[in-house]
Amino acid sequence: MPSGHAQQDTEQARLTGPRPLAPIPFDVEAVFPELAGTAREVTLLYPRAGQPGPGDSSIGGPLLWPADEPWPTCAEPDHYKPLSAPVGPEPVAMVPVVQLYARDVPGLVFPAGTDLLQIMWCPLVHEDDQYAANPRLHWRSTALTADGAAAGEPPRPHTVEEDYLPRPCTVFPTPAVEYPNWDLPEGLGELLDERFEALKGERGFDYFDVATTQQSKVGGYPGWTQPPDWPDCAGCGTRMEHLLSITATEPGMGRWLPLDDQDSRQDGAATPSWRAEADPAAFDAFGHNMDLGDLGGMYFFVCRICPDTPYTHRYDC
Repeated sequence: MPSGHAQQDTEQARLTGPRPLAPIPFDVEAVFPELAGTAREVTLLYPRAGQPGPGDSSIGGPLLWPADEPWPTCAEPDHYKPLSAPVGPEPVAMVPVVQLYARDVPGLVFPAGTDLLQIMWCPLVHEDDQYAANPRLHWRSTALTADGAAAGEPPRPHTVEEDYLPRPCTVFPTPAVEYPNWDLPEGLGELLDERFEALKGERGFDYFDVATTQQSKVGGYPGWTQPPDWPDCAGCGTRMEHLLSITATEPGMGRWLPLDDQDSRQDGAATPSWRAEADPAAFDAFGHNMDLGDLGGMYFFVCRICPDTPYTHRYDC
């Protein structure tokens, strides 16, 4: 019989481990050999409403924060109250958005000496920042941060735009593979368009249903809702790497819906896994409850060539 600690470890793994996914319903590169070499590994986060602690990977959860580092605030003159006049010079406390430990996301490459990624942002609209929240990103060492971690609750912002205030969510990092959607090589989409349509007619699903998912994730392809807007590094001029996406949408049906979230009342034989819908009883827990404008997303990019791993972001809605 396992010990109490072993039982706790098993329960924690069940709560935060990878989610079971249906396999891609066809061999993409066998059907479309022109796409050979375009596959990218992705880690799907599947945020679910929960009570993560500072020692957990999370979206919207508490951060492991150094006691000797002041909590960040934003006093930018262009940030706005929701549907109101400028807030003015009074600083607004930033809010936690993402915390990821290296142990939970093996596919995420951390800069040397770090194993903890944190993202926070000012929860107000910024006119000069793509008319969205204004984020900051930190790479940290867990050991060094935990040794002098702050106790108690961080300051809360006195004013927020609800679209940019996440509810605390546990994450379930799940490895998968994506193929390009908007990011198909130039001219290839037009070349394959008729065959994409033929696939849909023959099998009842679209290539684009299984290629790139628009959900919170690490790596893979951005789930653009507008034409791609890849940034170039201001330091070296090379195109930056997609680090992660935080999106307003999470799959409620189809190929990217975890098997254990599917509605058990569906006839498994009559409803293929790539068409299944979510269990209504579980659906309310999906996602961080941020609309991000109009079901959009915030995409983060890094340069691995330049020192200090510079980053930037794009807001897409």
